[in-house]
Amino acid sequence: MIPYGQHTISSTDAIRVAWQVRFHTLTQGKQIAKFEEEVANFVGARYAVAVSSATAGLHIAMLALRLPANAQVITTPISFVATANSITYCGLRPVFADIDPNSLTLDLEAARKKISEDSEIKAMITVHYGGLPDDSEQLKQLRSSTGIHVIEDAAHSFGASYSTGEIVGSCKNSDMTVFSFHPVKSITTGEGGVVTTNDEELYRILLRLRSHGINKLETKLSNPFAGETNGQMNPWYYEMLDLGFNYRLTEIQAVLGRSQLSRVDSFIEARREIASFYTEELKSFENVSTAQKVDTSHSAHHLFPVRIAFGRIAQSRYDIIKTLKNLGIGTQVHYIPIPLHPYYAERGHPLVELPHAIEYYEQALSIPIFPNLRKSGQRKVLKALKNVVG
Repeated sequence: MIPYGQHTISSTDAIRVAWQVRFHTLTQGKQIAKFEEEVANFVGARYAVAVSSATAGLHIAMLALRLPANAQVITTPISFVATANSITYCGLRPVFADIDPNSLTLDLEAARKKISEDSEIKAMITVHYGGLPDDSEQLKQLRSSTGIHVIEDAAHSFGASYSTGEIVGSCKNSDMTVFSFHPVKSITTGEGGVVTTNDEELYRILLRLRSHGINKLETKLSNPFAGETNGQMNPWYYEMLDLGFNYRLTEIQAVLGRSQLSRVDSFIEARREIASFYTEELKSFENVSTAQKVDTSHSAHHLFPVRIAFGRIAQSRYDIIKTLKNLGIGTQVHYIPIPLHPYYAERGHPLVELPHAIEYYEQALSIPIFPNLRKSGQRKVLKALKNVVG
């Protein structure tokens, strides 16, 4: 069975993890700080904060902005529900703008129009769909013209770069960037993620929110009478300044992440080669086409989405997915539009304003892509797809 995505674990990864488990700390040790430093250096950001998942990262990133209660945050409907959930967790209201039909990322012009029409929109979460970043210059102009806070949901795009050359995560045009290290992503820590930023104040807030809201970095104590003896901080003392969470990464995960990070360039190169092969071969298909109709050479290619012209074939998407599975090909649909889920539909998010998102969802299918997918496997995927769809 060829899955749509799969982790790539080497014997070196396994040995390093086993060594950490056998001889070193399991949590709250030195490996996390080293991993954070290496991630920050890789993407070109000042700070990185490792967390237990990208969802946790999105949650504390939203909290760190300190937005007023019930403020609105604009985002895309084509994403995993965690994107909108992180807004809702914070007592804020998600607002959806349509996607660009060619890139499948948030239509930044549609977002800019909504922001200009509604003063309650205070922030935006962009999503680098499939590993493809937003247009950097357009995002820069939107941010400078509106003054809005920007969080990049880069769960798909670790290792990608913007069209202007900067690595995703450098936060040149955003307040924070959030990555996922789930097993099917560019690199993995099992579960886990990282938030990057160039803002020292946000960095300090993120560190506190990650670990129960406890002050670890501050040099000035709120209660020095309790925390100091003769001007020196008591070694047992700590202060809770925020209502935080237990969103810490473990040392075991950090070791795996560091080992994976050393090979991220080869992982991304492999994904790009597969995507290039698929793109060229699909030109001869009558009823299947690549979904992203823009330059994707700088994408991390977490996904390879295609569009299927169901109106021209006799089979449903259910039939096609089932038949491909029987042929040993795993596929998936990314994603059900968030406003289509009952929880959000009941809260008044009209689909009529999102025609491109709905059209894409009705045609979407993600086919297998991961670094260890050999050429024979790639040909098998395309042959099965051609036989099934035509």
